[in-house]
Amino acid sequence: MEETLTKRKLLAAISHGSILLSATLVSWAVPLVVYLVTDDVIAKDHAKEALNFHVNIVFWGFIFGILTGVLIGWAFLAGLGLVTIIFPIFALLSVFNDPDKVYRYPLIYRLL
Repeated sequence: MEETLTKRKLLAAISHGSILLSATLVSWAVPLVVYLVTDDVIAKDHAKEALNFHVNIVFWGFIFGILTGVLIGWAFLAGLGLVTIIFPIFALLSVFNDPDKVYRYPLIYRLL
């Protein structure tokens, strides 16, 4: 039981923490591999939520990047940068406190 809990905690933590590597494609690959490889339903849900967060960050970054061209998106881009750092930290804290409960990012669209 303890081994399963540790494995679940590790898989969930690397899924959520991968967004902090957002400048690389590894940030997408880590939760995708966890989602496709693991048999643990909870770890799979964590990976799916992390992938949804990645998709939302890219979408909103594109929108705010366009708005930056008309000089109103700079503040939004700065806010998006903070969200990209703060939300995964909350997710990691949640995973370490209760790995059986799937962390749900607020204010995102769930596509997967």
